[in-house]
Amino acid sequence: MTKKSLYVTTPIYYPNDFLHIGHTYCTIAVDTYKKFKTYQGYDVFFTTGTDEHGQKLEDNAAANGYDNPLDYIDPIVASTKKLWESLDIHYDAFIRSTDPQHEKNVQAIFQKLYDQGDIYKGDYEGYYCTPCESFWTETQVGEDHLCPDCGRPVQIQKEETYFFRLSKYRERLLQHYKDNPSFIMPKSREHEMINNFLKDGLEDLSVTRSSFSWGVKVPFDPKHVVYVWIDALSCYLTAAGYGYDQERFERLWPASTHFVGKEIMRFHTIIWPAILMALGLELPKQVFGHGWVLFDNEKMSKSKKNIFYPEPIIQTYGVDALKYFLLREFSFGQDGSFTREKFINRLNSDLANDLGNLVSRTVSMIEKYTDGLIPEARTYNEVDEDLKAVALTILDKVNEKMEDYDFSGAFEDIWTLIRRTNKYVDETEPWIAAKDEDKTRINTILYNLSESLRIISNLLYPFLTETSLKIRHQLGLEDLPKIEDAKVWAMTKPGTRVKKSEIIFPRLDVKVEMEAMVDKNEALIKAREEEKKSQDLKDQIADDKKPEITLDDLEKLDIRMGTVKKCIDHPNADRLYVLTVDLGHKDITIVTNLKSKYSIEEMEGRKLFVLYNLKPHNFRGIDSEGMLLAAEDGDGKLALLTVDEELRNGAKVE
Repeated sequence: MTKKSLYVTTPIYYPNDFLHIGHTYCTIAVDTYKKFKTYQGYDVFFTTGTDEHGQKLEDNAAANGYDNPLDYIDPIVASTKKLWESLDIHYDAFIRSTDPQHEKNVQAIFQKLYDQGDIYKGDYEGYYCTPCESFWTETQVGEDHLCPDCGRPVQIQKEETYFFRLSKYRERLLQHYKDNPSFIMPKSREHEMINNFLKDGLEDLSVTRSSFSWGVKVPFDPKHVVYVWIDALSCYLTAAGYGYDQERFERLWPASTHFVGKEIMRFHTIIWPAILMALGLELPKQVFGHGWVLFDNEKMSKSKKNIFYPEPIIQTYGVDALKYFLLREFSFGQDGSFTREKFINRLNSDLANDLGNLVSRTVSMIEKYTDGLIPEARTYNEVDEDLKAVALTILDKVNEKMEDYDFSGAFEDIWTLIRRTNKYVDETEPWIAAKDEDKTRINTILYNLSESLRIISNLLYPFLTETSLKIRHQLGLEDLPKIEDAKVWAMTKPGTRVKKSEIIFPRLDVKVEMEAMVDKNEALIKAREEEKKSQDLKDQIADDKKPEITLDDLEKLDIRMGTVKKCIDHPNADRLYVLTVDLGHKDITIVTNLKSKYSIEEMEGRKLFVLYNLKPHNFRGIDSEGMLLAAEDGDGKLALLTVDEELRNGAKVE
């Protein structure tokens, strides 16, 4: 039987900085959805990538000293891929808009739209937001002339441009919404699109820029570059094989779901479908607009200094802890607020108290009461049957929740079983049953606990993979879980030896951990700033190479070892020293500006390299007969060159 293919995507991210928790939210959710549907038996293709063109990136690259924007972008993209790897994200395609095949596709798409009359040349004047790369009308920016999306000031710009006939597709878009009621989800997003953008008509869309050069050139007019609307959005086509792999494209397109942040719904539900209509391609089945992860109810931003990065959380609490919090705490279609206290409390209540404690005490009781071997269940009473009944209903509920991307609801269903199993321990009191000489009851209780945990591990596998496998390992189950086994009772083989190990989720001190999270986050920010300064310095040093010299030039230098016999202040210059340096056969005078770096005591007696045959130069009335050799790192740090072994004064550098 051929597996049904699903094609899912996250937004094509803008590589302008390191990704914070809010950025990771969508990718974690889509990767989890992919894992779940794969677990169900689907063939899922998952695309993500980076939108690497535009004025903002060109400006930022220049501001950071890069002539080629890719030299600025490449390390950011590398850090993004490294983060996805650390989060156990398994994408199938990572499309960079600078990929040659993609740029070729963009030019072909633009040419096709132009040839059929959907793109035409004109002049555009409007209010432009550089950070958002968006044009806005006078009404949209209001009296304060602020971007509706980010709130920053906009500037009025006028330039020659090519327009896409977006207005032509207004009625078709509205009809598509009507005919496909689940095209835009949640439903509230559709109402926003209609009321805010479509109700009063659509204007044609500027799709090229000529005020900057970093982008895909229009094939027949290279002074123009193709704008983000066609460039970045077409990454979804490139990833699916458009233009180079027809078999893959026919298998994957149309996309099953574009998962996007609510702030870019307009691009994905109005502009993108209109472009696809013009190209004669099927529209994606659905566009789902998720909410934002806020910090204390405010959007995360560097300017507000309220950004939390995922790396310290992963390193301290593990990948599954972060995934669980983001997917359990927030309803996927709505905004949610991240706070350190919420995070630690959720870990303590759900992961440590409910799940971690259940695993730990079950394995401990099996070791204590049945010599570490999972016993055989013999007789079932009403309480046993109730646990079994609850366990076998959960998978259907989880399947239903995941059809609507209700990750939080799916976890709640799984935790229904976890809490029911904890209650089963309290109801059956295995520590009392263990005292009975007839081991039938304790054996049944421990088997049922093991079997319930096995089903829990099966249910958790696509959500919290590492945790699922840790549970199975402690139960002595080394095979990978299968989804269908979550609906079967009594699959655990009696006699299996458990393997007690560390507590999966230890309980945390809320106050201590909240402070530690801030410290680790700030340490990461500082480390990244230092790394950037170090890289900037390397680039500066690398680019500061002096003109090449020959061996003949080198042989002209007479560099010798000397000892500073005397160091005094220059009588006519506050910032200079006058040194008497012993070169073995004679003493020479050197004037140096090292007064701000070294004290007189630090200078006297120091063995140093001296450029001996330098033409004398007069500094404020005193002739300097040589120059000391030193190295400076460009960051204000300086060190005099010396040797690690004793050499006589006058020794030459060969």
